[in-house]
Amino acid sequence: MPSTVIRRFDYDASAHMLDIQFVSGRRYRYFDVPEKVMERMRAAPSKGRFFNARVRGRYRFAQLR
Repeated sequence: MPSTVIRRFDYDASAHMLDIQFVSGRRYRYFDVPEKVMERMRAAPSKGRFFNARVRGRYRFAQLR
């Protein structure tokens, strides 16, 4: 199901980095995200809800340009 909040996301398993682009166009990189968390996000019926509950506020991040 498409997310109303997240446009797309990519995960670099070797670096444990999660890149998220929101519908607003803003892009962020989250560091030290375990692969297990990424697997659960991929499987989640609501990506935005999962992100808010399991990623936001839990991992270091930087805004990308």
